[in-house]
Amino acid sequence: MKVIQNIGPALLILEDGNAFVGVSFGVEGVATGEFVFATAMTGYQETITDPSYAGQILVQTMPHIGNTGVNFEDDESQRIWVNGYVVRELSRIGSSHRAEESLLARLKRKKIVGISGLDTRALTRHLRTAGVMKAGIFSGQVLKKSGLNNLLKSHAVGDQVECPDELLHKVRETPSMTGTHLVSEVTVKQPKVVPPSATSGQTVPRVVAIDLGIKDMTPKLLAERGIEVHILPASSTIEQVLDLDPDGVFFSNGPGDPESATQEVELLREVLSRSIPFFGICMGNQMLGRALGFETYKLPFGHRGVNQPVKNLKTGRVEITAQNHGFAVDMPLGQKDEFGFCTSPPEVRTPHDDGVFGRARVSYIGLNDNVVEGIECLDIPAFSVQYHPEAAAGPHDAQYLFDVFANVLWSYHEQKKQKGSVKNTSTNLGTVNAGADNSSFTTPIQETAQLNVYAGSSDVKVEEKAAPEISSEDDARIREKWAWLYE
Repeated sequence: MKVIQNIGPALLILEDGNAFVGVSFGVEGVATGEFVFATAMTGYQETITDPSYAGQILVQTMPHIGNTGVNFEDDESQRIWVNGYVVRELSRIGSSHRAEESLLARLKRKKIVGISGLDTRALTRHLRTAGVMKAGIFSGQVLKKSGLNNLLKSHAVGDQVECPDELLHKVRETPSMTGTHLVSEVTVKQPKVVPPSATSGQTVPRVVAIDLGIKDMTPKLLAERGIEVHILPASSTIEQVLDLDPDGVFFSNGPGDPESATQEVELLREVLSRSIPFFGICMGNQMLGRALGFETYKLPFGHRGVNQPVKNLKTGRVEITAQNHGFAVDMPLGQKDEFGFCTSPPEVRTPHDDGVFGRARVSYIGLNDNVVEGIECLDIPAFSVQYHPEAAAGPHDAQYLFDVFANVLWSYHEQKKQKGSVKNTSTNLGTVNAGADNSSFTTPIQETAQLNVYAGSSDVKVEEKAAPEISSEDDARIREKWAWLYE
């Protein structure tokens, strides 16, 4: 077994008193937070830059992390959000033509506290049994001051050791994720505009995206569909939203307990009461659930990874999705099959304000644990999903949902043009009809959501690009290099 000698030791301590010896990487120091696992085999760069991981220590179940390095294009935000990082083995080089830096160098430059050499699959099994808990990574001066540095060096990497009471106390005094409001820490400070990728000189739909921890891929996908995206802070008021005369409102993913996001829920209720089309992802799904009057609850160990199966309850189609959430919406599931899974969700009167928002039903469920993975409103133009159709690292099974929302926005925008309610005539931030009354407009969201969303199709045509030509010389060189594949 490998014994720590010249490399600095590190100690992982779990809230339940388990402690493990590992090797320090990134920077030495202390990192505490909620201890969660992600099962993805790829996409580690997108994962650690996802704002939804704020306040957490992430363990990657995949044994080898960093093999393809990192670049400056695939980040999902402007920084790394995990408090600490736990891996089995961290590659010190990145083997990819797109790599611009090793993951190790990036983590060190961004001052992330990490620990390697641990059996991450065993840690994952422990969390699946005991549930997520608080944890801490300790290395450097804190170990020296505690007199543990030399002691840990005598242990093999991966050894379980007696937990020091002083450090365990530091772990246990870490704030719980339940009741924690983290949206204010990750949201933009000032509004931002992402223009549509291509225009034809006509007016285009405008969507207000409330940033609860939005990933960069989300506005990009909307912009690719001809939508002008205005990203607003989570603290925005309904007046600030209406000033932009939006054709729709979007609520993003984000960290923390949805029950603590009372201001954001009230904003969404203002949006829904005006019949402005709405689409929510991840925390946005939880916000819609709470706005409608349903409760949310904490999952035992959450859903985090890119291999999460969800079922479309209208078509029976199964999609493989990317997910990252520790909370879920509590809604009636209705009839269940012999395996206990929802088959026919009931149309229920939404609880808020004696059913002011009409009826709603569950649209998708998770096939691992029957968790609500989507909500469909039947009397107002609103729908949401708990998973991530914008997943940059894949899978892309659910990306059609952006086509669906874009169709709704374009239809709503055209209706407003016909009624003369759209005053700006270009994609620039010109004069808009501030605070327009949109309540008289109808949208095809019920038809669109129930047909295109459920069928996994859309009227939006995506240009198919031909595969690049490979010359005979290149083909011969490839076959020579990878001859064993052709034997």
